[in-house]
Amino acid sequence: MLKHTDIWRAIDRLAAQHGLSASGLARRAGLDPTTFNKSKRTTNDGKLRWPSTESISKVLDATGASLSEFVSLVGDGAGTTPLQRVPVIGYAQAGSAGYFDDAGFPAGSGWDELLFPSLGDPHAYALEISGDSMEPVYRDGDTIIVSPAAQIRRNDRVVVRTKGGEVMAKQLIRETATKIELLSINRAHPDRSIPLADVAWMARIIWASQ
Repeated sequence: MLKHTDIWRAIDRLAAQHGLSASGLARRAGLDPTTFNKSKRTTNDGKLRWPSTESISKVLDATGASLSEFVSLVGDGAGTTPLQRVPVIGYAQAGSAGYFDDAGFPAGSGWDELLFPSLGDPHAYALEISGDSMEPVYRDGDTIIVSPAAQIRRNDRVVVRTKGGEVMAKQLIRETATKIELLSINRAHPDRSIPLADVAWMARIIWASQ
């Protein structure tokens, strides 16, 4: 018998295959971004809520997956790659207080999550891009995965948060004993030179859904 948890597990795994959260998958399929949220999988009185066949059809169209591929994701044993639960928020939210601790690790509530092949960094997190401020490299709806544990080298793309709460995704051009120099991904925006004393943390972008 097909179980409620089986269908939702398949949706989560399909999202993971495309580097998306459940809300990102819904958005790509042209659905309301909250359609697949975990809070909507049961009603307030505890009744199970199933995804509609129409929403599943739209997801398959959006990802190019066949029905048989979707069915193969159902069940406890589907897939052989270890998966990691990666917290995810919108890029625009990342500058708000309470989402990161002093080390730059995800903290607090308000995070969604996506399933992703194991990254080897338990503190890795994802940011969903909105708007066109980082085109053409990152577009509206893209997801980037950031690893605080990853070694950062010159020319890596990084996410930087200043002690003032500003968050930016740029390319690291140079780091000295006193400052970091950053190249803007969107050339319509200015490059930045930031004193190290003003940097709260910096972490490398290790993957993007493009």
